[in-house]
Formats: sequence, C-alpha cells, structure tokens
Amino acid sequence: MTDHHPTPRPEEPEDIQKRNFIKTLTVAILGFITFFLTQPFVTYLFPVAKEGTKEKFIKVPNFPAIPLETPTKMTFEYMDVQAYITSNVIYDVWVVKHAADKASVYNPLCTHLNCRYTWVGSHHEFMCPCHGSIFNINGKVVGGPAPRPLDTLPYKIEGGELYVHWELFKAGIPQKLEI
Repeated sequence: MTDHHPTPRPEEPEDIQKRNFIKTLTVAILGFITFFLTQPFVTYLFPVAKEGTKEKFIKVPNFPAIPLETPTKMTFEYMDVQAYITSNVIYDVWVVKHAADKASVYNPLCTHLNCRYTWVGSHHEFMCPCHGSIFNINGKVVGGPAPRPLDTLPYKIEGGELYVHWELFKAGIPQKLEI
C-alpha cells in the first residue's frame, strides 16, 4: 500500500494578491469603523481646550434698554457643544443696572434649595415662593431660611453690552461653592 498524499498545489501569484488585497481592505474598513466609533467618546473624555473656555462670557441682549436700579429678569442663550452633541441652552439672570458700566448680576436660584425667586416690586424685595426666603435689592438675606446672600455672577460690560459668565452654586450651605 502506498501512502497517497496529495501534493499541495503551489499558490498562484494571483491568489496571493487577492488574499493580500482582501486582508488590507478588511483591516482598513475595521480601522475606519473603530476610529469613527471611538473618536466622539475620546473627544468627550478629553475635550480639546479652546481659547477662552475657562471664562465663557455670553452676551445678554437688551442691557442698554433696562432701567436703572430696577431688578430686571434677562434671558440669553448659549450654544453648548460636547463632542458631537450641540444643544441650545437658555439661561436667565436678574440684573440691577447701577450705571451704563456698572451692574449687579444675580444667579436666579435661591441659595436655600435652588428654587427660582422673583422680584416683588411692591415690597422692593426678591422673594422665594418655596420656603419664604427674602432678599433685598443688594442680594442680602432679610428673611427666611436662605444660608447666604444671592449668588452674584461674573460679568463685564463692553461697548455698552453686558456679558455674563454663567455659574451654578451648591445650595443650602453658607459658603458659595461652584458646582
């Protein structure tokens, strides 16, 4: 009996080229898929710091039109970009304009439990409807359980226009700590 082993046929150069092409194409496609799926995640984890992102001052429209020494609720919007997700965020602040180049800008949330307070002109006070905190026009606590004055926000006035840096603070504590 003879052992009959089929002899392997030599590979044709054409077969080798096809196989190498398919391997290369597969690796390229998988590489592109991996890049496009992980790139947003990596960008989210390690955002590229843009110039001025530490202090984003956002323009508050109509500042020149508000009356002096009258608390005015002002709303402005900001386009927030996180990785590939863009969202339009609407903020509001209370502004007391003292002069064309001087103002007090207050975060609209009560320092007690972050409820939204309002200006009650007939009493000349900011009042929080949740637990009865009361603040004067300068933001000082004059009644209720609020542990600190109203939180002021950094601002600048350039060319007669108001720009505000939005910040959020921890509620219910005597210290002003940014969240």
